[in-house]
Amino acid sequence: MADPKPAILNTRCIHKGWGSFSLVTVRLDDGTEAEREIEDHGAAAAVLPYDPERRTALLVRNLRPPLLYLGLEDAHLLEAPAGMLEEEQPADAARREALEEAGVRLAELEPFGAPFSTAGVSTERLHLFLAAYSRADRVSPGGGLAEEHENIRVVELPLAELWARVGRGEVDDLKTLALCALLRARRPELFG
Repeated sequence: MADPKPAILNTRCIHKGWGSFSLVTVRLDDGTEAEREIEDHGAAAAVLPYDPERRTALLVRNLRPPLLYLGLEDAHLLEAPAGMLEEEQPADAARREALEEAGVRLAELEPFGAPFSTAGVSTERLHLFLAAYSRADRVSPGGGLAEEHENIRVVELPLAELWARVGRGEVDDLKTLALCALLRARRPELFG
């Protein structure tokens, strides 16, 4: 007898808004059935803009309500610009978010795959990019969209300082941590 194939047997939507939350009955690898919760809000893109001449990275600080929920004293994260895909290609979303959030116009992006951000509970795939920029590419102050009440603060950091923060465990955003490690692996000379 063949091993049972894992499958979703039943889906019940328990909330539909910016994200959808469903309760599913799933057949597991061993044939048993279990209930699991799934959050679905679509795919996203993130980009780490870096200036190879000045050896800096352009990041943003965002208020994250889940951190307030956890009771953290500082509920802001230092992050690479990122956002949801809006019926566009991932690279176009990364460019749009970099312009809206950080005020930087990016041309060529270097892709780094699309890992799942939290596959245990979410369907989100996060398309990751690196992109070089120069002072001339800073075309606005950034800060996010006023109508979305983003209130984003733009932070330009030397890459050596950013990497030191990574080493001290001070970069708490996983996508940013991954992008910093990728840039360091691909362009180590920028961190010296």
